[in-house]
Amino acid sequence: MGALSTVEYDVVVVGGGTAGAVVASRISADPQVSVCVIEGGPSDVGDDRVLRLRNWINLLESEFDYDYGTVPQPRGNSHIRHSRAKVLGGCSSHNTMISLLPPPGDFADWVAAGADGWSYPEMLPYWHRLAVNIVPVAERNALAVDFVEAAHKALDVPVIADLNAAPFAGGTGFFPVGYHPETGVRSSSSVAYLHPHLDRPNLTIMTDTWASKLETDQDRITGVRTDRGVIRGREYVLSAGAVDTPRLLLLSGIGPAGDLRGVGIDVEHDLPGVGEHLLDHPESLILWEAGRPVPTESAMDADAGLFVRRDSSDPRPDLMFHLYQIPFTVHTERLGYDVPAHGFGMTPNIPRPRSSGKLSLVDANPATKPALDFRYFTDPDGYDERTIVDGLKIAREVAATEPFASWIKREIAPGPSVTTDQELSAYGRAVHHTVYHPVGTCRMGAADDPLAVVDPRLRLRGFTNVRIADASVLPTMTSVNPVVAVLMIGEKAADLISQDF
Repeated sequence: MGALSTVEYDVVVVGGGTAGAVVASRISADPQVSVCVIEGGPSDVGDDRVLRLRNWINLLESEFDYDYGTVPQPRGNSHIRHSRAKVLGGCSSHNTMISLLPPPGDFADWVAAGADGWSYPEMLPYWHRLAVNIVPVAERNALAVDFVEAAHKALDVPVIADLNAAPFAGGTGFFPVGYHPETGVRSSSSVAYLHPHLDRPNLTIMTDTWASKLETDQDRITGVRTDRGVIRGREYVLSAGAVDTPRLLLLSGIGPAGDLRGVGIDVEHDLPGVGEHLLDHPESLILWEAGRPVPTESAMDADAGLFVRRDSSDPRPDLMFHLYQIPFTVHTERLGYDVPAHGFGMTPNIPRPRSSGKLSLVDANPATKPALDFRYFTDPDGYDERTIVDGLKIAREVAATEPFASWIKREIAPGPSVTTDQELSAYGRAVHHTVYHPVGTCRMGAADDPLAVVDPRLRLRGFTNVRIADASVLPTMTSVNPVVAVLMIGEKAADLISQDF
């Protein structure tokens, strides 16, 4: 399809994911602007495997998953598979769609890191503009209801009817989720932003199209090399996610010069921050066997949650828990723990982890998966490790409280014999998982930040016609699931592009 090289679009969006779909939808609302979306995966239109929210767990390590591994983690779990969605809508077509507005302090952290214009008051209009249908979980099964009551009683935290109604210091309740309760269909960025506009003559969506390199000419991107030819535009938006956006930059010779030369790639632009600052939300697990069948009605098998604040100096929660209404045993089973016929668990999660890692290329072959080194639990002060230990202890407090306690037949993992901080740490780090939230690998920052990859207008440093709009630009991790933040990045990116176009 070499003829593609003769077509030039006004805006080329690389990645039709959580933010990319938003950018493409908003920009193509102007019929005078031609937009092309390059998406490596298939369309989600009419595919119930993707559209049915509760089927999210069956998408992991499927044909809809790029399935990236993790390099050995001396203080964490080296067996984690990092699912990255290979489908239109990106990870919003692949996740639980737990949709939480980040608290004001998260945006304040971004501003403090050099992201002028990204404060909570400045970002709130984008929250109100989101097209995704976000509502509290409608399915209120008895296990989740009893969990919420027990968490409230055990920890003296409020039961919050709508976790998005106002910033909160801590509390428990049913998650707000991007879905349509009447059908169980997810309200992904693809469903909300692209499906209603597929007939726009100025919007081209190229699915099953893999981008392998950006063609450059000094300070401009001149084309995107794909397996279907070169696609050219006047402006480019990279929205391939926190793994594949830096991967594409590195394959194009944009990144740390020494690293590029080390894998045999010519340096087009020395940009040291590409791939650095890799962050994630690690979560551990306490697993119980149920004394009776677990209710089957559920939106996505993790309907209720708990937020705890241990640090009185910060109004934000610093521990988060999902209640998994399924026996999520992928790592406990590997260590020899039983797999219950009826099981459920709580997952202590570190909202603002202090350990950070790096993404790098293994070689110059675009087909080779990158190396992901999250460096879990390596922060020098041991904050991440303490958070997991505290989380396992707090989960046991909730488990000992009625009416939740009456659901539990026995604790399977870590097991009642594991009690000391040292034992809980060793267990918690051995079985910890990911919530699939890699961010930060092309972080936004001020002009004097040597590791900033984009400026506060999302412009790629050293180039005049390309922006990045996805989770890779986050200067710091959000305290909550980042999908809403990424949707808001898409909305703001569309405004910035329209202002400059």
